[in-house]
Amino acid sequence: MAAEDPHRVVCHLDRLLAERGMTLTALSEQVGVSLVNLSVLKNNRAKAVRFATLTAICDALQCQVGELFSVPLSD
Repeated sequence: MAAEDPHRVVCHLDRLLAERGMTLTALSEQVGVSLVNLSVLKNNRAKAVRFATLTAICDALQCQVGELFSVPLSD
């Protein structure tokens, strides 16, 4: 994959929030991450995520990292 190519990591934050009846705003307040930054993550535009943020999101949603992200196989 060339450096200018977009990543293939897919974030499933929308699905996890819906399954738990939680809003992005409530998650933002619970984990201490701005609504804007969570929105960037949710919309697959994030270039990086801190382990501390990832841990806080997984704790709040009671999920594993593999439930939050996936990497579809390339063709």
